[in-house]
Amino acid sequence: MSNDKSRDAPSEAPIPQRNNPAELVKNGSPFDAVLWIVALVLLISATLVNQYLPQYVETATNIWVRIGAIVACIIVALGLLYATHQGKGFVRLLKDSRVELRRVTWPTKQETITTTWQVLVVVIVTSLVLWGFDYVLGWLIKLIIG
Repeated sequence: MSNDKSRDAPSEAPIPQRNNPAELVKNGSPFDAVLWIVALVLLISATLVNQYLPQYVETATNIWVRIGAIVACIIVALGLLYATHQGKGFVRLLKDSRVELRRVTWPTKQETITTTWQVLVVVIVTSLVLWGFDYVLGWLIKLIIG
């Protein structure tokens, strides 16, 4: 009998795996590196648009032109990042996270209040214990030093 957990025990038939991480992991292409570099340049330039663009383009003295240039740089950079393998993986992670959030059993209001009070009591007790240790150690140090 095999010790492989991806097989069904009685029939030895493979268990279909969904979202198997081994199948999803792929290496990015060199083109991804170029897209990352261009996206980073666009994001850096979006931070510099407000300061340097009015010096080179006359119409950029208008605040709306600068805001439009900043938003355009950010949107294009995000689009380029989405085109990379890592970007698509990140979007998939967000979608999977949303599905997982629907499965969460959220606590009731009463459970939340009870847990909050428990945490506050533990924090107060812990702080008093630490204060006591600090006080005793300080007293011992004064006793030793003089």
